Amino acid sequence: MDKENCTAVTDFILLGFSDAPELRVFLFQLFLSIYGVTVWGNLGMIALIQVSSGLHIPMYFFLSHLSFVDFCYSTISTPKMIANILKFLECTVQFYLFCTFGVTEVILLAVMAYGRFVAICDPLLYMVTMSRNLCVELVSCCYLNGAVCSVIHLCLALQIPSYRSNGKRSLIKNFIIVRTDMEKLPPDCYLNILGLYLETVLTNANMIALIQVSSGLHTPMYFFLSHLSFVDFCYSTTITLKMLADILNEDRAISFLECTVQFYLFCTFGVTEVILLAVMAYDRFVAICDPLLYVVTMSQNLCVELVSC
Repeated sequence: MDKENCTAVTDFILLGFSDAPELRVFLFQLFLSIYGVTVWGNLGMIALIQVSSGLHIPMYFFLSHLSFVDFCYSTISTPKMIANILKFLECTVQFYLFCTFGVTEVILLAVMAYGRFVAICDPLLYMVTMSRNLCVELVSCCYLNGAVCSVIHLCLALQIPSYRSNGKRSLIKNFIIVRTDMEKLPPDCYLNILGLYLETVLTNANMIALIQVSSGLHTPMYFFLSHLSFVDFCYSTTITLKMLADILNEDRAISFLECTVQFYLFCTFGVTEVILLAVMAYDRFVAICDPLLYVVTMSQNLCVELVSC
């Protein structure tokens, strides 16, 4: 396609389920109800924490911000699903905010895990260690890191050109997934990516092996941790291997089928990891609230069922 015959695309037509118009009303009501429950649930959680003095502790402080982030994360994309046309500027802003709150939510979950770690390891000094100032600083870092990471993703996304040829549509069968200036990358960049990937693989493999061979680690918490390591390994492998191959290979195209499978696996392991973190948070909740019956409550069958879900 000659560049002089192309014009930049300023609008996106989101077809969605347009091939099945009879489903539009049903899908509209379904997504609207899900969004309504999400909004009321998160806003109700925030209001409850604010008005209840007994909930003014670090754990619920983080939980209120998690509810706020989840509310924003849902609001970014759901209302716009009703419309079909999305301007380029609107798409850019939506993508940035979507990444911002998505990354912030993941980092905030890690901060909450640290808060639970302090509560378990040093319960007597928990309120002193997790002071109000420290909690505010941790939450501020979550938002700041989310904003900075999203700027990086947005800058990379804006470098992907989109063109329309003579007003006609063309069927895209292949995607070029590596930028054209990848040829200028120094050799040590490949080694750095390979080193990070191998470190991830070895760390997760060692974690799984250690949990399997150590009888003292055969507890629900480490059972979930071993599966989290496996999911993290699969999550990294889905993208990294193809990226490493493309750096060395001149042909950097990926077929539509390969792209579809890669996207499916990426989403599968990504969503699984997030849900597994929520299951591990529930496990820690049971361990704190009912330590004497913890092993009975979190039985092997229940753990297997939770991981399977």
